Order: sequence, then structure tokens, then C-alpha cells
Amino acid sequence: MSGRTVLAPADGIVWRCLPFSALAADTLYRLLRLRSEVFVVEQQCVFLDMDDLDAHCLHLLGESVDGSGRVQLQASVRLVPAGRAFAEASIGRVVTAPAARGGGLGHRLMAEAVRQLEALWGPQPIRIGAQAHLEAFYQRHGFVSDDKPYVEDGIPHLEMLRR
Repeated sequence: MSGRTVLAPADGIVWRCLPFSALAADTLYRLLRLRSEVFVVEQQCVFLDMDDLDAHCLHLLGESVDGSGRVQLQASVRLVPAGRAFAEASIGRVVTAPAARGGGLGHRLMAEAVRQLEALWGPQPIRIGAQAHLEAFYQRHGFVSDDKPYVEDGIPHLEMLRR
């Protein structure tokens, strides 16, 4: 599992795809802080984000550099190999920083996640556990619901598959 970097487009986002072992301490801190900010605080969901899967995943990071020269994590997902979370490969912990929302970054994140997953492991079905209110968002990226809703950590979810 080697890291990959994609050049920044006009908006200054640089995509890096790294195995857990290659995440520097400051990068890991930014990643866990963003996930906590959104999944725990914003969504008011008390759950254990660190679920022992991170070490087996690749982490796609969308970063920019602010006016002070500090790296800012704007978006992230983890790419989960087949057989870890689901029988199929998976994309999980999809998160966009609150300040970065509204300009299409979430859609670019998902497109880049699918591209990276297929570049790493080849074209294949991808299964996700999506928050139910985001079904239309994921449908735009080729995911189809299995119509079997479930509740995880108090939030309605759907399994969705992209073939």
C-alpha cells in the first residue's frame, strides 16, 4: 500500500491517498479531529469512531494550505479492502469540513474515492453503509440502495452498492 498524490486543481485541493502507517502524527490528528467534529459533535452521535479498521485502510485526504501556510484537511474518506467491513471493497467515514461545504467538494471527494479504489484494487463492486438522508447524494455516484434500512448509532442508514 503506497501513497499517491494528485496535483491540486484551481481550488487548491491536493488529494493524497495513504496507508494508515504513512499518516504523520499531525495528519492523523487532523483526520481524527475532523471526523469527531462532524460525526460526534455536529451530528450529536456518541460512538467510538476508532473502530480498529483504520489500520487496514487507505485514507484519501483532500487538503489545502491556508494563508498562514498551514495544511487544512477539507475532506476525507477511508478506502476499505474487500472482506474487512463488507464482502466487497468499501468507502467509509466520508467527511467534508463544514467550512468547505456547498461548492461540490463532497462530489469531488466521492469521485476521487471511487477512482483511487479502482486504481488500487481494480474495477469491482463497492458497498457503502450510507446515512439514509444522503441516499440521493450517493445515487449520483452510481450507488443503489438495497432497500433494507437499519439504524447505526441512532442514525438511519442504508447499504448501497455500486457495480
